[in-house]
Amino acid sequence: MISYILYRIAQAISKSFPLKKAYAIAVFLADLRFHTAFMDRRNVFGNLKVIFPDKTVKEINEISVQIFRNFAKYLVDFFRLDELDLDYINKNVKLTNLHYIKDSLLEGKGVILVSAHLGNWELGGVVISTLGYPLVTVALKHKSGKVNEFFFKQREQKGVRVLPLGNAAKGCLKVLKNNELLALVGDRNFMGKGIVLDFFGKPTVLPLGPAFLSLQTQARIIPGFLLRKPDDTFELVFVKPLEYNLCGDKKKDLKEIANKYKTVIEDYIRRFPEQWFMFRKFWVD
Repeated sequence: MISYILYRIAQAISKSFPLKKAYAIAVFLADLRFHTAFMDRRNVFGNLKVIFPDKTVKEINEISVQIFRNFAKYLVDFFRLDELDLDYINKNVKLTNLHYIKDSLLEGKGVILVSAHLGNWELGGVVISTLGYPLVTVALKHKSGKVNEFFFKQREQKGVRVLPLGNAAKGCLKVLKNNELLALVGDRNFMGKGIVLDFFGKPTVLPLGPAFLSLQTQARIIPGFLLRKPDDTFELVFVKPLEYNLCGDKKKDLKEIANKYKTVIEDYIRRFPEQWFMFRKFWVD
C-alpha cells in the first residue's frame, strides 16, 4: 500500500506542473537519489564499466548521473501518459522507419517489436497505439495488487493491451495470429527460461521469447526504441526487420534469432548508455 501511495503522490506532483517544471523537479530528486542509493549507483557503475572498460571513473560517473536523471524523466512521462495525443506526437516525436511495421503487417503474421529498458519504451508503446496500430505488451506483475492495477491502467487507458507475465504464451500467439503488434523487451530475462549469450563480451541470460514466437509463427521481428533527445523531444526509430539463416535445428535456430536482436540492442545501448535503465547487476561474475 505504501508503494501505491508514493506512486500516486508522484503522479500528482508530475501533473501539477508544466512538463518542463515537472522534469526539473524530477532531476533534482534524481540527483538526491544518486547520492543516497548506494546499491543502485554501484550496479549502474559496474554495468557501464563492462560496456566501456576504457572509460575513466569520472566518465562513468557522468553517464551514471544522466541515467538517474533520464529515468526520473521517464517516470514523469509515464505518470502523464493520459495527456499524450496525436498533437503531442506531431510536435514531440520524430518517427523513423515506421514503414517497416506497415510493410511487415501486410504479410498477415503479426509483428514482434523487440525493445529494451532503453529510452522510454512505455511511451513508445503508447505512441504506436495512438497512431492506430493494435499493440499488446507483456508486463511483469508487481507484488502489490494496487500498484499492479495502477501500472496496467496507465497503459490500457491509452489503448495498449497488457498480458501479465507468467502465462502469456498463448495470448502472445493469439496476438500474432490476429496480425497485431506484440511488444517485448529483449534485454532482461524475467522468467526461468532464457538463453546464455555474450552481451558486451560477457555471458548473461537473455529472454528467448521473441525468438521462440518468431520461430513458431514466422512473424517478423522489428527492433524499436523511443529515444530521448537533448531538448526532451523524442525519436521513435524502428530497425529493419531481422533476417536470419535457419537450419532446422530448433536449438541452433533459436540462438541464431536471439543473437540477431541481441546485437541490435547492444548497438543502441552503446550509442545511448545514458538511457539504459538497468539498476541491478546485469552480469553475474
